[in-house]
Amino acid sequence: MQNLSDILKISALGLIVVLLFACKSESDKTTVSEHHDQAEQEQTKDTWWIDNHSIGGHTQGTTFVVKTSDDSLRTSVQKIDKLLKGFDAELSGYIDSSLIVRFNNNDVSVIPLDSTRYFEDCFLKSRYVYHKTDGAFDPTVMPLVEAWGFFKDKDAIPTQKTIDSIQDFVGFAPGQLFVVRGQQNLTKKDPRARLDFNAIAQGQSVDEVAEHLINNGQQNFFIEIGGEIRTKGVNNEGEKWIVGIDVPKKENTGTGERDLENYIQVAGMGLATSGNYRKFYVKDGKKYSHTINPKSGQPVDHNLLSATVIAEEASIADAYATAFMTMGVEEAMSFVEKHPLEKIELYLLFQNDEGRIERAYTSGMKDYFYKAND
Repeated sequence: MQNLSDILKISALGLIVVLLFACKSESDKTTVSEHHDQAEQEQTKDTWWIDNHSIGGHTQGTTFVVKTSDDSLRTSVQKIDKLLKGFDAELSGYIDSSLIVRFNNNDVSVIPLDSTRYFEDCFLKSRYVYHKTDGAFDPTVMPLVEAWGFFKDKDAIPTQKTIDSIQDFVGFAPGQLFVVRGQQNLTKKDPRARLDFNAIAQGQSVDEVAEHLINNGQQNFFIEIGGEIRTKGVNNEGEKWIVGIDVPKKENTGTGERDLENYIQVAGMGLATSGNYRKFYVKDGKKYSHTINPKSGQPVDHNLLSATVIAEEASIADAYATAFMTMGVEEAMSFVEKHPLEKIELYLLFQNDEGRIERAYTSGMKDYFYKAND
């Protein structure tokens, strides 16, 4: 077993970024060298072979890696690239030609859900988590986030009148602003309403890559896109995949050394972290978080810094992590306790009254803590 100092760090924009891999033998290095010519032939602009066990690249404004401990990855650069670009074509909020952007801009008035490959699943899962969390997860909240200046990189304190007017077109309850007619055709009741699936779509893209690998018979893999993770089987050491949770501080970003608060092991699960300690501004001595409570229209005002969720799917973990950042420590912990059928585990980092970082976690999370062999 390797020491923690030997853990290879993978750069990502998310908050969970550490893997445990075995060092390659000399024969493995020869295999990688022989693989180089093929890799150069197959790489694309955004996706490429790292070695014959790993594919990496750029997608959704962040980085990604697909890794196996099997003899080889049962896929290709082109297939992964095509999958991720197809996903973006429907759900990217940053590509003007994507389906969701055109729907938000009212260039498309009706979306036949059954004709989409990814949109329908994202919409239905979002509605499920919205219902379960009583609206703490709400993919229509983007206009409120914009009103507070977070998409415009400026501090802006909207008046209560402005917030009230925006909340007229914020809400994801069935039939409130979005109607599914004939069980399949999605339309708007108010043209000002918009959907933003950023808090679930990245996790869903991880799930889509996972399903692709599973369908191809991959037995062991690790997938990470922007910090959202899905695993199956074991790493090169025959152990569950090991990931690290960042210490919640604004400087803990980039590709260099990172301070890690804890290590956990996962296999056959999805994992996601949400935090509000990197995106905020201070005005007139008051801190304003980018996490907006959809019900009040105000930034959350509690001491929760980050929420890490383990669930069967990365998309569900992603959505719940966002919801828990809205709820705060006590409500989030209570939610998990009251909903055992959701099969989720939760790890929270928060700031106490003296300014020190403390942790709270569900009883089942202890089973995932990494215990290094002496």
